[in-house]
Formats: sequence, structure tokens, C-alpha cells
Amino acid sequence: MRLVVFLALLIAATGTAYADPFRLVEPALRLPASTSPGAVRVALTLDACGGGTDMRILSALVENRIPATIFVTGIWLRRNAEVLAVMKAHPDLFEIENHGARHVPAIDRPASVYGIAAAGSAEAVGREVLGGADALRAAGLPEPRWFRGATAKYTPTAMARIESLGFRVAGYSLNADGGSLLGAAQTERRVEAARDSDVVLAHINQPKHAAGGGLVAGLLTLKARGVGFARLKDVDGATWRAAGTP
Repeated sequence: MRLVVFLALLIAATGTAYADPFRLVEPALRLPASTSPGAVRVALTLDACGGGTDMRILSALVENRIPATIFVTGIWLRRNAEVLAVMKAHPDLFEIENHGARHVPAIDRPASVYGIAAAGSAEAVGREVLGGADALRAAGLPEPRWFRGATAKYTPTAMARIESLGFRVAGYSLNADGGSLLGAAQTERRVEAARDSDVVLAHINQPKHAAGGGLVAGLLTLKARGVGFARLKDVDGATWRAAGTP
């Protein structure tokens, strides 16, 4: 029943284009608008998919007191114990949330996105989501409330499944680094273009990519402008809508 209600609300909110419950969608997430005239507040969200950690980004966040929500996979947690300890030492800066057990797209039908095979079934989506949550608990982290799947694409039915497991689906409104594949200058320009209520998506697990340097430069420009930064846990009323993918 909950699935039926969720899909009905989703279709009503986004139009008949999403009547197909198996079409891939990419939810957008925004913060509530700032109430102070001229104030700008954004949420920085960073995916830690696997591999290592870009210490340029982590160091800049700590040194400049820029808070962020970090979405980590079970794979990343196993490989980055020392970095996790740094994040735990700064609970006022870092909110750590669920990016899945194995960085598998949370799509409940056979599909491939950016060359990554999807979970493929509702049961496999559940394993990816709950396995990621289990990895966070095993690492001694607070109970996760948000989930962002690999590639950030879902079907409406997969989103309903994730919600039924007790997680909010974390979309975004500004893709800063194109999966960490953009150059430094382009990433910097994208970050500097952030507007009030944006939820910024970037990556912290690619230390050899130029995008990391551009992300740091863009964030420092925003901070110098007086832009405020928030974690998702600090903000009530964040809104999302489903956005179709080509």
C-alpha cells in the first residue's frame, strides 16, 4: 500500500511523464530558501564511492571550517580508516551518510548506467541500501538517514523501496565535478555559480583528478563571498522533485 501511495504522489507531483514506474529519474534536492535578505546558503555533499581520499578537499574543509555531508560506501569505509578517524574527530563539520554497500546503482531492473551494472531487482536494491547502512553502523557511525545511490539515478519504484526502508533519497541541484571527470577550471566555475538553496554534488574519492583542486578553489571563493554552508541534517524542509533523465 505504501508503494502505491508513494507512486501516486510522485506522478501527481511530476506529471504524467513519470507514469512509467520503471523509467529512470534523477531526483533534485534543494534547501529551503534563506530567510535573511541577500543571504546565500548551500549544502555541500561529497560522494566517497571507493578508492582513496582527496586530502586537498578534506584538509580545506577542516582548515576553513566548511561543513559537508559525506556519502560513503562500504568499500570506501574499509579502505579509509585513518580518514574516517579525521571525520569523526570533527562531528561539527562532517555528517556521514549512506552511499550503498558496493556502489551499485539502486535501480530495480536490469540496466547499465555509465558502464555500471544496476542492482537489477527490488531485493538487490534493498541489499545495497541496508548493506551500506550496516557498514556505517559497524564503523561506529551514527544511524544514517539519507541514501544516495551510485550514479544518483533510480526508478520511481526503487525510490519507493528506499523510502520504505526508512531513508530519504538524496538528490542534488548542482553537479560540480561531473563525476570527478571535469577539469579544475570548469569545476571551479560550476561551484562559484552556486545559488541560495543549492545542494552541491562532488566527489572526494579521486585524489589524482584535477576536479578536486577546482572544487577547493570554488568553495574558498564562496566562503570569501560570505556564503553559508549547511549539512543536510541541519536543515528542515529540504525539498525534492523527480527530474527525468535523457
